[in-house]
Amino acid sequence: MPKKVIVLLAEGFEEVEAVTPIDYLRRAGIEVTAAAVGSAIEGNDAAVKGSHGIQITADTDLRALAAGNKLISAEWDGVIVPGGLPGADNLAASKEVAVFLKAMAASGKLVCAICAAPARVLSPLGLLAGKMYTCFPGEEAKVPGFAADARWKEDRVVIDGNIITSRGAGTAGEFACAIVSKLLNEAEGKKLAERVLLG
Repeated sequence: MPKKVIVLLAEGFEEVEAVTPIDYLRRAGIEVTAAAVGSAIEGNDAAVKGSHGIQITADTDLRALAAGNKLISAEWDGVIVPGGLPGADNLAASKEVAVFLKAMAASGKLVCAICAAPARVLSPLGLLAGKMYTCFPGEEAKVPGFAADARWKEDRVVIDGNIITSRGAGTAGEFACAIVSKLLNEAEGKKLAERVLLG
């Protein structure tokens, strides 16, 4: 049975940080669902506009998942939280996202965030407490107010238990390969990296 991952897309998300993991994980045989969060463009609840004006049609939205009892940790092996502004702030403002992310973390499922999302989305929920993490340069200044014991690292990707964080659009490929390695195995992550000519 394939692993299942959900990618949360709110208006203003960083396009590269969302599309690269969706693409790479699907190449690795992981079932990926892109879910719109609080977005409605021209009546299409699944259409979400990124921070650079690129519009993505998500596979579904949070309301539909919740209505079908699919917005629960038992349904997923991992969740990906792209950065970008105001995307990360829009995700942080969603109560449904907060409840879901906490449930995923509490269940030991993989919680992955990149760019501004570790600091603006995970940190206020207490998900970086006691963890090593990375994020977009400068965003780490927001974390100590929520998790004084969180330890920022300058690495391009940081894995601490079930939390994977990364720095930004330029590290999205490595981020995606790290997720594949964690969900499947290191050999699959390395094979994917070689296939897409990453490094």
